[in-house]
Amino acid sequence: MPEPSQPLILIVDDEPQIQRFLTHALNASGYRTIEAVTGRDGLQQYRSARPDLIILDLGLPDMDGKSVIEVLRDDGTVPVIVLSAHDQEMEKIMALDLGADDFVSKPFAIGELLARIRVCLRPRRTVGQQDVLSWDNLEIDRAAHEVRLAGTLIRLTPKEFQLLIALADNPGRVLTHRQLLQKVWGPAHVEDVPYLRVFIGQLRQKLALTADGPVQIHTEAGIGYRWLVQTDQP
Repeated sequence: MPEPSQPLILIVDDEPQIQRFLTHALNASGYRTIEAVTGRDGLQQYRSARPDLIILDLGLPDMDGKSVIEVLRDDGTVPVIVLSAHDQEMEKIMALDLGADDFVSKPFAIGELLARIRVCLRPRRTVGQQDVLSWDNLEIDRAAHEVRLAGTLIRLTPKEFQLLIALADNPGRVLTHRQLLQKVWGPAHVEDVPYLRVFIGQLRQKLALTADGPVQIHTEAGIGYRWLVQTDQP
């Protein structure tokens, strides 16, 4: 039985079997849970119980899950993990752009979902925290605008450094192409996905970030990128 001090997770999904599965699995992992089967009920539960995280299905019977995210983001910053079907790529992108923190595609493995929950429940980095970030043999000095790999200074362009910081400031979280392009290059460049791919490739090469390395820039096909370290991976 989860302790009262454990994180409270709100599950918003109208499929009874998904509700039962998630409730049992999350309770067994030490989380407390509450449930809702409609978007309006979910928002009411959020306002009354103030959960630590929300798992949200996009296909709700009364309202679009993306509309639920918009209301949640107007009200606060509670982490939201979206559940979606494999063929809902554009829906995932729109949900992430609206402020969802992550997504898990149905059908899903509970281990993957638990990993995403752990990442989303980590304290969020605020401005001014951790001027020096380090993972394995990679060190990023935010104040000095320097990056070192195994002690060797790596030359990055200003845009490469901004892109690296945007990813590294959100370890384990998926960032869409649009989010990264707007943050680094501005609103006029949100459609320049091929340009972003070139810069991601340059970062991977310069920082020796391989697909099986302890630190990597993971591609979410058609959606965006995720800064991964070994402990983030499901």
